[in-house]
Amino acid sequence: MERALRAEDALGVLSTIGDPVRAKGLARFFKTGPGQYAEGDRFRGIPVPVLRRIARTFQNLPLEEVERLLASPFHEDRLLALLVLMKIYARGSDAVRRKVYGLYLRNTSRVNNWDLVDLSAPHIVGAFLAGKDKKTLHRLARSKSLWDRRIAILATFHFIRQGSFDETLRIARLLLTDPEDLIQKAVGWMLREVGKRNRKALEAFLGAHCTYMPRTMLRYAIEKLPESRRRAYLAGKIGREVSLTA
Repeated sequence: MERALRAEDALGVLSTIGDPVRAKGLARFFKTGPGQYAEGDRFRGIPVPVLRRIARTFQNLPLEEVERLLASPFHEDRLLALLVLMKIYARGSDAVRRKVYGLYLRNTSRVNNWDLVDLSAPHIVGAFLAGKDKKTLHRLARSKSLWDRRIAILATFHFIRQGSFDETLRIARLLLTDPEDLIQKAVGWMLREVGKRNRKALEAFLGAHCTYMPRTMLRYAIEKLPESRRRAYLAGKIGREVSLTA
C-alpha cells in the first residue's frame, strides 16, 4: 500500500529548491525587519508559479498534515499549505469544506502576510460564507490582528464576484478609520472592485463617508472613476456637497 503523504515530504522538496539571494530580496519586499508588519518572517526564495506546481503534487495531503505545513516558520511553506487547502476546498464535499474552513480560522495567525491573505481568503472564507451568516467576518473585522481584519475585507471579494456588494460595504464601514496602511489599501481595493461593477453603489458609499476616509483608502477606491470625479473627491468637493444637502 502506498504511504500517505506527509508534511515532511513537502518540506523536503521545498528545502532543496530555495534561492538565498531571492530570499533576501523577498524578506525586504515583505517588510520582515524589526518593527515592520512581517517582522521575523523567513523566506526560502521560491517563486509562486513553482509553488503552484508543487501544490498539484501535494493536493492529496491529509488536512492534519496541511495544518502542520501551515505552522512552518517559512513563508513559502505556509503559502504552499494555503494553495493545497484551496485545492482541497474546491473539490471537497460540504463536510470537507467545513473542515477546511475550520482549519483556516484556527490558523489565521499563520496567514500572516498580505499575499497569503489575498490568495486564500476569498476562496476559502468568502466561498464558505456565501449564503450563510456573516458574523464571523464582523468578528474578524474587529480583531486586534491586522491579518484578521484583512481577511475580513478580502473574503468579501468572493461576494463581489457574485454581484453582491452589501457585505463588502458593511465591513468597509467597520474598517473605515483603521490606522493600518495595509487595511486602508485593502478596503479601497474592494470598494474599487464594487465600483467596477456598480458605480452607483460605490458613489453612494463615498458620498456618505469620503470626508473622513483615510486618503490612501479613498485614492484606491476612486482609481477607476472618471478623472473629473476623482479630482472632486480628492479636493473634498463632493463630500462638502453631500454635507450641505443632507
